[in-house]
Amino acid sequence: MSSGVWAEKYRPKSLDEMVDREEIVSRFKSFVKDKNLPHLLLVGPAGVGKTTSILCLARDLYGPGVQNYILELNASDERGIDVIREKVKNFARTAAIASDVSFKILVLDEADSLTTAAQHALRRTMEVYTRTCRFCLIGNYSENIIDPIQSRCSVFRFGPLAEQDVKSYITTIAKKEGVKLIPEGLDAVFEASGGDMRKATNLLQAAAATQGEVDDIAIYSVLGKVSPQRVRDMINLGMKGEFLEAREILRSLLIDEGLGAEDVLRMIYSELMRMQMPEKWKVRISDTVGEVDFRLTQGARPEIQLSTLIAKLALASEEIERR
Repeated sequence: MSSGVWAEKYRPKSLDEMVDREEIVSRFKSFVKDKNLPHLLLVGPAGVGKTTSILCLARDLYGPGVQNYILELNASDERGIDVIREKVKNFARTAAIASDVSFKILVLDEADSLTTAAQHALRRTMEVYTRTCRFCLIGNYSENIIDPIQSRCSVFRFGPLAEQDVKSYITTIAKKEGVKLIPEGLDAVFEASGGDMRKATNLLQAAAATQGEVDDIAIYSVLGKVSPQRVRDMINLGMKGEFLEAREILRSLLIDEGLGAEDVLRMIYSELMRMQMPEKWKVRISDTVGEVDFRLTQGARPEIQLSTLIAKLALASEEIERR
């Protein structure tokens, strides 16, 4: 088994290796074909291929000598105006040498962390050095990027990766690394990652390092959480009117397992939304969940508040049966 970081080891190296990004890949390939591209702004949640896609574009555009024509900076580390005045401007002002492409690429990751002053300085730099450099800004939230910069860029929005693509890619990695990944474990990887491929890959590696077989228990152990089945059992007992038994599971989660009340509440809400019950009751229970969540933020006792939620489930079940 490799001791390297799998998320980096299995990162796509070209646009042809990208998954679940057909439209974006098609546009990027046209940029490569034309040997030209606009300033880019890539926005979306973490781990969905933003940085990877621009690095793949650069490799396809420049070939083996790509490192001579691209500069990566992380704005979350260097977010002030000085980095724009020094590193960015010095790189942008020099022309690409001995290349069929007339410009270099500057990748500014976590660009939404830049201060407003730095963004205004960057706006002017993008104007002045367009001939010699293209800027690719990457961030999670486009609203944190000032409008003058957004208007200078072609904006590409990335959503979470599809379930089928995440599972297919994770299964491929498991086979290459000789990891026994059972279906329950694969489902747990996707559920925990939420479409974040980097998180999914790291979860698989961490679970494989501590367990001979990667199942849902191994995944939730790595996350420091319990299997959703425990939460489902607690909800089902509450819906059957077996309040005391459901409360014992709740106490076990809070005390024996050491879970935070917010984590338990989040898992309860997620499972409730998947259950088969009248929609109007989902509305009522969601209202109760919101009220409990608010009380927890105000310092109320977690066990009492979550027990109240279980009691509401029991009462809801009784009324549903009567009707």
